[in-house]
Amino acid sequence: MIKKIRIKLIAAAMLSLFVVLTVIMIIIAVISYQNVITAADTVLALLAENEGEFPETDDYRNDSSSSNSRLNSQELPYESRYFSVLLTGDGEIISSDLGNIAAVDSSMAAIYAQTIMEKQTTNGFVDDYRYLVTDTDTGILIIFLDCGNNIGTWRTLVFTCTIVSVVGLAAVFLLLLFLSDRIVKPFAENHEKQKRFITDAGHELKTPLAIISADMEILEADFGENEWISDVRHQTKRMTDLTNNLITLSRMDEEDIKSKRIEFSLSDLTEEMVQSFQGPARTGSKTLSADIQPLISIRGDEKALRQLVSVLLDNAMKYTDAGGRISVTLKKQRNQIRLAVFNTTESISRDHLKHLFDRFYRTDQSRNSGTGGYGLGLSIAAAAVQSHKGKIFASTEDEKSLLITVLLPIS
Repeated sequence: MIKKIRIKLIAAAMLSLFVVLTVIMIIIAVISYQNVITAADTVLALLAENEGEFPETDDYRNDSSSSNSRLNSQELPYESRYFSVLLTGDGEIISSDLGNIAAVDSSMAAIYAQTIMEKQTTNGFVDDYRYLVTDTDTGILIIFLDCGNNIGTWRTLVFTCTIVSVVGLAAVFLLLLFLSDRIVKPFAENHEKQKRFITDAGHELKTPLAIISADMEILEADFGENEWISDVRHQTKRMTDLTNNLITLSRMDEEDIKSKRIEFSLSDLTEEMVQSFQGPARTGSKTLSADIQPLISIRGDEKALRQLVSVLLDNAMKYTDAGGRISVTLKKQRNQIRLAVFNTTESISRDHLKHLFDRFYRTDQSRNSGTGGYGLGLSIAAAAVQSHKGKIFASTEDEKSLLITVLLPIS
């Protein structure tokens, strides 16, 4: 249990950090990319105003209405690489202006222009060139601005952020591996003390309970059976069962204790347990049926799995009304073994299902002893399933029946 808590702590911390870093990286990448587009569109708008050329006067540099510092830079015409293509309304190329770029020839410019005419968009990217389509008196002018350097800088920024984030995640993971043990240590110590107390107290209670039970037999032999002796014997049995269940749960929680694993027939075990409950079922006017696939074997703790089947059948028997039905199914499903116990019941709320496997939880909140349970049976079943690396869950279709399903891996 402590190991699982430690793993969950590390997983939760790493997932939280991963989400935060991812969100930060996305925000940085989007804002940076948007800045590249905004700067390019501003330059393209200036070029479009002058039909594909920068103004030859300095008036635009001193325009106080311009909020972009690049437009006020005297170096802008010299540091910008751009070209333009003039086309007719039918898409025929009239002329190309390639005087401000060396990486593009007339044929490439024509291909870019035709591609944009097919797209029928007014702006966007083609390769690393940002383009703007504008109408002029002489035709359709497409202006291309080389954004390769800016986009390369943006890609480097994203790559650097990714590397830094990965390194940061690895460093935090190593720190959590070191610190998580100290974080869960107080809880581990308290949990260990709790288990030790339950085990020790259980063993200490066994002796007086055994003595009381023996004394009741002597008293019954001397004075005959009466309601007081019967009541003491009944309550002693309940105390003994509760003590044994607590000790069983405590032992199952001890991860350092390895159960004796053997290969055995789960089909035969389930069939045997179903047969043992046929008598109580008939006595209670309940129908118990089984659909058990033969020759299903599993490697596991036979005692724990026997207790699992017994607990599930006992739980179904307790909460099925007279005239109700119980069914047990055991099948192979791909690489899993599916054990399902179904029973009809007077009512069960879906809200109770997620708590059925909690210790001391009972759907009857009055906690009367009419069913003779303590809310530990299904907890023991869950512990047995977990010790075999399986899964157990409960479901109901109409809140008038209960289906408990166990999935065990095929070893």
